[in-house]
Amino acid sequence: MVTINRDSGEDVSSPKHGKEDPDNMPHMGGNTWAGGTGGRDTAGLGGKGGPYRLDAGHTVYQVSEAEKDAVPEEVKRAAREMGQKAFRQRLKEIQMSEYDATTYERFSGAVRRQVHSLRIILDNLQARGKERQWLRHQATGELDDAKIIDGLTGEKTIYRRRGDLEPQVGSPQQKPKRLRLVVDVSGSMYRFNGVDGRLERSMEAVCMVMEAFENYEEKFKYDIAGHSGDGYNIDLVPMNKIPKDNKQRLEILKTMHAHAQFCMSGDHTLEGTKHAIQEIVREEADEYFVIVLSDANLSRYGIHPAKFAEILTSNPQVNAFAIFIGSLGDQAARLQRTLPAGRSFIAMDTKDIPQILQQIFTSTMLSSV
Repeated sequence: MVTINRDSGEDVSSPKHGKEDPDNMPHMGGNTWAGGTGGRDTAGLGGKGGPYRLDAGHTVYQVSEAEKDAVPEEVKRAAREMGQKAFRQRLKEIQMSEYDATTYERFSGAVRRQVHSLRIILDNLQARGKERQWLRHQATGELDDAKIIDGLTGEKTIYRRRGDLEPQVGSPQQKPKRLRLVVDVSGSMYRFNGVDGRLERSMEAVCMVMEAFENYEEKFKYDIAGHSGDGYNIDLVPMNKIPKDNKQRLEILKTMHAHAQFCMSGDHTLEGTKHAIQEIVREEADEYFVIVLSDANLSRYGIHPAKFAEILTSNPQVNAFAIFIGSLGDQAARLQRTLPAGRSFIAMDTKDIPQILQQIFTSTMLSSV
């Protein structure tokens, strides 16, 4: 999909869906048709004052941010209310619809091999949680009754004290590991999906995690939260409501897509990451992982990479990483260069994600003991 910048030079009136064109012809700059681009008032892409995004697959004519910002507050509010109403209606349709095996297979089939690879990785994960135990053969601490005779012969290490003991390689986990996947469901995911497939890739990644982690609850507890202009902690998969079958998994994927279409513009990457890092440690676990799927579109909202880096490294207990799954030009590569080494990855193809997750899960084995 191509984007062409333009000035509309027209005022907005009131938001509406617009007329459906039975021939799906490209419409640019007006305020009549649904699915047009660079216009005003109607559902489409690249315009201003419309109620929500609607991609009809055409070249996008994009009005400037300044033009969009100049839309009167009452029009923005009316558009927002209409968007929220359409989103609620869409959620109702998703929950009531029959299971669509063909649509689910589109996502599941695309990641079948990756799910298999990820399950092998999960099978081979080692325990990392330290256990509180008596450490023997110490030079200070409490006298160890079992070493009194050794003390009489001049042995110095006859004491014991409580301490954290590293698990032996291959020892079973005492507690599950914890993962929170923080997924970008912002408007830019829908807006630029036609450019680089970022929303589809994100949905495939979520499908992969849901399928691969099934039946591994003893080893790994996960949940999935979304972030967008609407908020920083959108419950997609709560920990106590993990999907049980393909129909439930498909509902989650469709909800991601609908949210990105109908949400307000804006970005809560930083708040979503910070919240995830703070929340995940509330429950004891063998290890903590926070993985942020993002489209690297931070600069558009004036978000400084240094702030993102600071949040990713804010709690040494939490292994937090970013995977960039969308990029306009070299956006993701530039952002990656400014983040701490090893904390971010670029995946412009879903098949790269299991290998990235393997690197993430095993990096803690190689880090300082």
